[in-house]
Amino acid sequence: MMEEFSPLSRLEGGTDQNEKALQYERGQIIFKKALVFFFILFLIGGAFYLGYENGSHRLSTSSTASNDILSPDDAIIVNKDSQDKTIDFSLFWKVWNVLQDKYVDSAKLDAHTLFYGAIKGMLSATGDPYTTFFDPKENQEFEEDISGTFEGIGAEMGIKNEILTIIAPLEGMPAEKAGFMAGDKIVKIEDATTNNMTLEEAVSKIRGAKGTEVTLTIFRNGEEEYRTITVKRDTILVKSVRFEMKENDIAYIRVNRFGDDTKKEFQMAVRQTLEKRPVGLIIDLRNNPGGFLGTSIDMASLMLPVGKTVVMEEDGKGERKELKSRGGDALSGVRTVILINEGSASASEILAGALKDNRDNVTLVGKKSFGKGSVQELIPMSKDTSVKITVAHWLTPAGHQINNVGIAPDIEVGLSNDDVNNKRDPQLDKALEILKGK
Repeated sequence: MMEEFSPLSRLEGGTDQNEKALQYERGQIIFKKALVFFFILFLIGGAFYLGYENGSHRLSTSSTASNDILSPDDAIIVNKDSQDKTIDFSLFWKVWNVLQDKYVDSAKLDAHTLFYGAIKGMLSATGDPYTTFFDPKENQEFEEDISGTFEGIGAEMGIKNEILTIIAPLEGMPAEKAGFMAGDKIVKIEDATTNNMTLEEAVSKIRGAKGTEVTLTIFRNGEEEYRTITVKRDTILVKSVRFEMKENDIAYIRVNRFGDDTKKEFQMAVRQTLEKRPVGLIIDLRNNPGGFLGTSIDMASLMLPVGKTVVMEEDGKGERKELKSRGGDALSGVRTVILINEGSASASEILAGALKDNRDNVTLVGKKSFGKGSVQELIPMSKDTSVKITVAHWLTPAGHQINNVGIAPDIEVGLSNDDVNNKRDPQLDKALEILKGK
């Protein structure tokens, strides 16, 4: 071990002199340490005394001003929460300026696009795929969707379990003709993966001019391999309601969506039904992605006694509001089968749940519905933009949650790929069987 060097080892003289020198040096060190210790002790004592005197003075002053004792309940406590709750919005503008200064293609940046993108990012941070912002182009497309006329492949899509999913291919449209089915998960649009792609981005990529093609890669439950399907876009004209009479005097009403024209078309179908005096009625809501809440209530009112709860809205505070039938009941006395499947969503689930919970002569047949039970409010933001915000969840009249749960059929009947390929419909067959009394 290396020996530690000490200044005392350099003292000259004999052993006695060295010893005396060492003793003197040690005494000096001890004296200096003691002096420092008492000096520090003096400072601490002085600080304590001054603090005590100052505190006593404040207490005496306070007691002189008021003899009341301050209850903890009455105390106003400042800075109870230590975390900083302020939002410094200058950060946004710092990033805005840095982007302009540093971005390699800054000349191509568009301020409107950046601004709209920032708003979309904020709403996307909610984690709710149905809370979204519509820029001018998307706002126009949304209005076209509701009107029932647009160009694309004719398939309603949504985000389910964070995966882009086909809710329903619309009847007679290119998507249905190309073989898409409710529940198909879209993995790629052309060569672009759909991971982290918003619903609006996906819709924008799939839509296009009539006659052009788009290729989608999908995964279908029950299959091991991905499917790649190329579909030609067309003008999408969606007729809301179709009526026909089936064998054995059974009326059939097919409802494709809940749009602006659906109430009027459904009323016409109800009149046709009553004229035929059927022994039973089938209402087909399969692959119906929904639409307007008010339309579903109007339709339910034609099949329920007045004043019955059609659906309940539950807001973020857990408060519930009941929406009731408005009168006009014409069909509650007719035995009815409701057909639903994985593509029945939103307003379709409201109507199915309302009839199931309020009537004893209604049977649900098919597969569990999609489970889109949230209420969106569309709020105009400017003359050509709008925001769609989830404001509540829907519950059936019996209080059953719809969102992410769906409506379960009374009788479960599947529809296989082989059934579709060979034009068989075991779900409809089961409905006809029930109403014939077999």
